[in-house]
Amino acid sequence: MKIAFIVPAEDIRRNFLYRTGGLFYGHSNSITGPLILGNILKNAGHEVGVYEELERDVNFTKMKDADVIGIYTMTPNAVRAYKLADYFKREWGKRVLIGGMHASVMPEEALEHADQVVVGEAESVIVDVVEGKVKGKIIYSPVIDDLDTIPFPDYSLLKNPCRAANIMTSRGCPYSCSFCSTSRMFSPYRQRSPDSVIEELTLYKEMGFKYVNFQDDNFTANKKRTKEILRKMISYNLIFKESFFFGRTDIAYDEELLDLLRQANLKRVLIGIESLNQDSLDLINKKQNIDDIKRAGDLLAKYNIKLIASLVLGLDNDGKEEIRKAVNFCKKINAYQLQPAILTPYPGTPIYEQFEKERRIITRDWKYFDMTNVVFEPRNLTSWELQKEFFIALKSFYSLPSVFKIFRKFGFDAGIRRTGLWLIMNFAVYNFMKKSKVKDGNLYNWLSELDLFQRYFKKRLPELDIYRFNYSKSTDYTDDSRNASLVVCYFDSRKYNKRKLIESISLPKDITGICLAIKTYGQNEEHNIHFSLKNQDRFEEVNYKKFYKEIDHKNRECNGCVDTIPLEL
Repeated sequence: MKIAFIVPAEDIRRNFLYRTGGLFYGHSNSITGPLILGNILKNAGHEVGVYEELERDVNFTKMKDADVIGIYTMTPNAVRAYKLADYFKREWGKRVLIGGMHASVMPEEALEHADQVVVGEAESVIVDVVEGKVKGKIIYSPVIDDLDTIPFPDYSLLKNPCRAANIMTSRGCPYSCSFCSTSRMFSPYRQRSPDSVIEELTLYKEMGFKYVNFQDDNFTANKKRTKEILRKMISYNLIFKESFFFGRTDIAYDEELLDLLRQANLKRVLIGIESLNQDSLDLINKKQNIDDIKRAGDLLAKYNIKLIASLVLGLDNDGKEEIRKAVNFCKKINAYQLQPAILTPYPGTPIYEQFEKERRIITRDWKYFDMTNVVFEPRNLTSWELQKEFFIALKSFYSLPSVFKIFRKFGFDAGIRRTGLWLIMNFAVYNFMKKSKVKDGNLYNWLSELDLFQRYFKKRLPELDIYRFNYSKSTDYTDDSRNASLVVCYFDSRKYNKRKLIESISLPKDITGICLAIKTYGQNEEHNIHFSLKNQDRFEEVNYKKFYKEIDHKNRECNGCVDTIPLEL
């Protein structure tokens, strides 16, 4: 049989600007999952090809003769994955399998677009599923206890360029940060033997790879094992031009480990600093403190290991001051790169469950769940204010003075990369801010319009009880909204009609207005806000000025007669 695996990329990541930025940020690499599954199927006698959209467009006609198409999903590429799956099934009549992290937590959703969905680690079931020996619609694959039994990724199957080999020496993470999805997808934490890791690295050396990325969530979690791997790399001369890894601040308490990392040329590390607010670190169960962060910055500089500092923007205990303090700290310690990540409630995480319960998720358009877009209502800022802080962080860190600093500290190659990032980041920020002023339904314009509404009620009407929800036919809103003067509703126009929606909601008599934050779909996707005021027994749509004036008047007229709960949008 012929099998094609596809790793989709969402719309924004397939444009020229994003792809160019990726060239300056790091080296092209591939997700290992489909390459491992492809190797298993190849060894079972099947013909396999693996295609990724991130680096360049894919010519899908090349897989028109495939018997089975497997699509790998993460949350931000799920919309694109479903679109491709629907196309292959409708136009070509193909049998489509969907797996990956998003499908594993939302299997029923994925099944709407696939013949079968594989949940979890697919290595032990993939051959039987492809060959039709497993008939279930949703297949729950068992956890792989012995990772040494899994074959290596087969890069000969990859149909697009790849400069860096990715290697995973473990799965999962012994920590469990509340926003992290991978630690839950790959639970429990398991490790490969050092000899197995060395065998794979030897293969990549023989293949001519100059760059290697250790893709473990935390490569240094088991320091004894990590040191053994590093010693073997040094002994067998498995030294690459540059190797990247994910770590934690606790590596700063083991200088022997830092010295081995330097000798093995693992000199580029991403560490989750997240915040300089200890309350925020405790809230997300990070299990690190401010002293750990500061010590890590000092010791990594001492051993000439480039730090990619990751920050989480929008934590409930953080506002503008805390975000900017963290960005300035990263500049002060001469971090090589900054990766600001907007807090994103990925399905299956405690943060998602919390925000779902609190009705703070403002869109479920998965393509925006990529840590660069605000998809929820923060505690201490409006959604648009948080989005702007993300842009401000990028412009502040990737500034022109930083280019000269990187040239001096890290050399010519690093300086050229920073120059490229400076140009790309500034152009991107300018472009996105410009889009926020264009009323074409784009997310940034929607957030900026929603900002007017959020700031108005936050600053001018703090006592007004505001009830908000994401509309679902299965939910009864009467009890929750009985004391509200205003209802804010987010809904998907593919499923609900605006007028029928307003008429169908069971609202108390005291409700004065309804604000609808609507996602509409047509040739272009749009976000819009609509305001309605009660006129006798009906709600009529009005412009925002009349809406705010009436709500303000109602609030003064009431003078405390409505039981209110101070809520921040």
